Formats: sequence, structure tokens, C-alpha cells
Amino acid sequence: MDKIIVTCEMEVTLKMIGGKCKPLILEYLIENGTQRFSDLMRAITQVSQRTLTNQLRELETDGLITRTVYPQVPPKVEYSITDKGKSLEKILFLMCEWGEKNIDERFELTNPQCSK
Repeated sequence: MDKIIVTCEMEVTLKMIGGKCKPLILEYLIENGTQRFSDLMRAITQVSQRTLTNQLRELETDGLITRTVYPQVPPKVEYSITDKGKSLEKILFLMCEWGEKNIDERFELTNPQCSK
């Protein structure tokens, strides 16, 4: 596997959690435990099915979530947070807190995730 070149440690974090909905997926799994794809689709409304699928694959590749496939018809797939993913909880909380404190009139908050 080719190495990903990064200039600093902060970039490692951004490479793993940067993306349209990765922080939302991680936060949702930390707060709500194991979820099926359809549950995540309902919870994270601002993302397409394709984007959610890609983001879940990347999070799994990075070891932040696990994907469990149950051999049944129709197939059942569940996503769970790993210990490595749980270790991001404080960072995600700080991102929420920072966003709450710094939101201004340029933004319209339609689906608050942090102030629950």
C-alpha cells in the first residue's frame, strides 16, 4: 500500500475525518451505537446515498468504524464505532462547541446535531 504524504500530524486527522459527512457519521455512531445504513441515511439528511457509502468505506479503511455483514436475505449490514473512532469524541465535541459559538448570519442551521 502506498503511503499518504502529510506535512504535519494535524493533516492526519483532517485526512481521516475530513469529508462532507464523516464527522456527522462518527458523532452519530458514538451517540447512538451500532446502526444500519438506512438509519444513517435518515439521520444525516444532507447527504446522498452514494456519498454516504463512500464516506463509510473511507471511515472503515481508516479503522474508525467497522462494517458487519450478516448472511441473510435481504442482506443486513451494520456499522459500529471502533475504539479508534471513539477516541475522536472530544475533538468532535470541540468542533460542535466551536461551531455553536461562531455561527453567524451567513449560516442557516437546519438540522442541529450538537445542541441535543
